[in-house]
Amino acid sequence: MSPTSNLPGLPAHGHVTFLGAGPGDPGLLTLRAVEALARADVLIAEPDVLDVVRVHARGGVDTPLRRQADGTSEGTQVPSAAPAEAAANLVMEAARGGKRVVRAVTGDPGLDTDAADEMLACAAEGIPFEVVPGIATAVGVPAYAGVPLRDAQGTDVRFVDARTASDRCWSEVGASDGTVVVSTSLDSVAAAAGELVSAGRKPDTPLTVTVAGTTTRQRTWTATLGTIAQVLKQAKVLPSPDGGRPVIAVVGERSAAARRDQLSWFESKPLFGWRVLVPRTKEQAASLSDQLRSYGAVPHEVPTIAVEPPRTPQQMERAVKGLVTGRYEWIAFTSVNAVKAVREKFEEYGLDARAFAGIKVAAVGEQTAAALIAFGVKPDLVPSGEQSAAGLLEDWPPYDPVFDPIDRVFLPRADIATETLVAGLIDLGWEVDDVTAYRTVRASPPPAETREAIKGGGFDAVLFTSSSTVRNLVGIAGKPHNVTVIACIGPATAKTAEEHGLRVDVMAPEPSVHQLAAALAEFGARRRVAALEAGDPVTRPSERRPGARRRRAAAP
Repeated sequence: MSPTSNLPGLPAHGHVTFLGAGPGDPGLLTLRAVEALARADVLIAEPDVLDVVRVHARGGVDTPLRRQADGTSEGTQVPSAAPAEAAANLVMEAARGGKRVVRAVTGDPGLDTDAADEMLACAAEGIPFEVVPGIATAVGVPAYAGVPLRDAQGTDVRFVDARTASDRCWSEVGASDGTVVVSTSLDSVAAAAGELVSAGRKPDTPLTVTVAGTTTRQRTWTATLGTIAQVLKQAKVLPSPDGGRPVIAVVGERSAAARRDQLSWFESKPLFGWRVLVPRTKEQAASLSDQLRSYGAVPHEVPTIAVEPPRTPQQMERAVKGLVTGRYEWIAFTSVNAVKAVREKFEEYGLDARAFAGIKVAAVGEQTAAALIAFGVKPDLVPSGEQSAAGLLEDWPPYDPVFDPIDRVFLPRADIATETLVAGLIDLGWEVDDVTAYRTVRASPPPAETREAIKGGGFDAVLFTSSSTVRNLVGIAGKPHNVTVIACIGPATAKTAEEHGLRVDVMAPEPSVHQLAAALAEFGARRRVAALEAGDPVTRPSERRPGARRRRAAAP
């Protein structure tokens, strides 16, 4: 029986899971947290936490709306300044109705929040609950900042919340030589440092301060208790209207602050914090965006092409019927969209993957092959070299009337596809039914904010995966700013970019979207090394445009 199920004979109450969402990185959710979210009927969380957890909630999960001051609502929103009783009322109202409730909180329920009060409220009414621990902010943020809290000598570690710390608390941590992890705000760091110095800590004690920890907005400053105020001022971080943002400060001679240049694994990723424009649909960009995130980037997907059915469906209908009646020896898929188009036509006729029995299947590359496998079809041929029409032809066998009972190939593809594959198959002795399976049209323009960021240099890089993505992006959103790094998948795409007045900075060594992302990461790594060797601060390309430094200082 699941721990979230009611036992026989007990009142039919709902159940509440108090779930720690971690300090901000969605990848830090535990497996148990993902399981609980998938089973939830109701999800209650602050807005920033909701963004982290709702991707794992099942479709149709209820997120009770809280009316905002401007009369709009979005998701489950519990104001951070609201008392614990307000959140408890939302939780218990759903639990009383027999719902399975997940109350998601920042960090860990037992260390970062006042969730204990909500648990007591549930206990008082006999509402069963469980706790799914999360990675505490005071532990996760230093790990991402490259600041170990203990060393081989077993340093004592103390956690202090500067907002509620008493004079006795400051005296105790000031008199010790252990590591102190202070939860405070950006504009209160200097005051907390002063408390520790007054309590006995030496002014030259190393200190690190991290804001937006575990996210791609993370920034860390290294100083001492005596110099932190000056360091933040020189960095133009303070004064700032965002000075109330929470930070984690780590204090101590053994906290390895002096070794951050070796241990700062997260902020030293090659594309850390880069906003990268990916002009592909969400379905096409998913694996590419995941790869970019692994390099520390923040991908922003903007469709430049919309896929629509062919104007006249009869040709596609005849070809699909031909698959069933044995008209073809091969079917060749040159894109994920082609797989989708055939699959939709199959479903329209009540067919499934069994209709491919006896037919050889080719896929132009790994992503197309993955789409086929998801359909239940394992391709017989995938290029061993270049993943393109030319690469597919390199491995395609010539027609042999002795071994091939049928000489015809079904090629479902886009209306604007090139003739390379058709001509090559004909040269190999095959007859080809070249069928328009879908049309590609220019997508609608992105939101005004995105268009302004493209033209104004708000993006650090853009990945162009075809000539059409260059033409369509410029057509619907304008030309990227000259500070934006332009990365192209191959020579033809690069030529189109240059024809549109763009400077090409990166080109993939092979025509693959993943090779393109890797090439951009290598470019970012070289750029970072060059800055460090020159003694310059490591900045993103977007920070080179006029006014960017000023905006960065205002919003660290």
